Amino acid sequence: MPKTNKNQISLWEIDESPLKFIDLFCGIGGFRIGLQNQGCQCVFSSDIDINVQKTYKENFYEKPFGDIKKIDVKDIPDHDILCAGFPCQSFSIAGKRLGFEDTRGTMFFEIARIVKEKKPLALFLENVKGLTNHDKGKTLQTILNILNELGYDYTYKVLNAKDFNIPQNRERWYCVCFRKDLKINIEDFKFPEKKELKIKLKDIISKNTQNDYKITEKCEKNILKFAKIKNIDIKEDTLAYEVRASRCQFKTDGIAPCLAAKMGTGGNNVPVIVSQRRKLTEKECLKLMGFPENFKIKHGSQSYKQIGNSVCIPIVNEIAKEIVKLLKTSI
Repeated sequence: MPKTNKNQISLWEIDESPLKFIDLFCGIGGFRIGLQNQGCQCVFSSDIDINVQKTYKENFYEKPFGDIKKIDVKDIPDHDILCAGFPCQSFSIAGKRLGFEDTRGTMFFEIARIVKEKKPLALFLENVKGLTNHDKGKTLQTILNILNELGYDYTYKVLNAKDFNIPQNRERWYCVCFRKDLKINIEDFKFPEKKELKIKLKDIISKNTQNDYKITEKCEKNILKFAKIKNIDIKEDTLAYEVRASRCQFKTDGIAPCLAAKMGTGGNNVPVIVSQRRKLTEKECLKLMGFPENFKIKHGSQSYKQIGNSVCIPIVNEIAKEIVKLLKTSI
């Protein structure tokens, strides 16, 4: 198939060939699943974490490239959509109006240098909600200024997994960009509307009796102590989290707390199903991110970390669907 020239919209018929995308900071492939669900084809993936690479290969039968900082842009295939749930490092000089130079040393710079060379039709970015107010909004403004400088119109919104039929309180920043020469009115892009929460936490929780997930007596003691202090009515789907000798949080509304990468650091950082005196399993956590039943992941702390770093697939699905629709109707 002919390559896409960065100075042209396309050299192939978009209705006859799949849109191609790259999966940067790919994690365990949440973006990939969402884009492939819309008929798009992944032509490149990258993640520095060797454990992530193993999980990704187990499910997609290809190993992601490593450190994106060491990859020459010329070795990255031409593509139509760039996807990236990039790490949000501190922008040491963000907000000084240095444009493209503002992001050197950050992972967003790696996205920018690829976009500058490859000029994909669209960008699909994700980050934590905190990006919106980091450094009093200067970090986000720097990113938006650079997207504009690179020739892209953009729109963004914070969306919560619990509003898209996933029982997890997970707010994330989603940003969609289209190349200006496509003449796509960015206001025509519509983020997905909230959906009724039909999947309940109790539907995801299984009756797991494996000892590997049982909490310690000390952890149980702390949970029950704070449950009594806070007068918690323990139900089958009551979760305890942030369990410490000095504190403990509970979720009793049938919605899990945000699954974070720190679940992989050990201790009591994985939410506990109080009625079963055990932690959520990796499979249960995957379901709380919208991953398919047949997704493969190993048991252990690294898997919890990978899940906590992932994206909510139902939201990615909906946004990807709208991106593809606009591209196909506008080119």
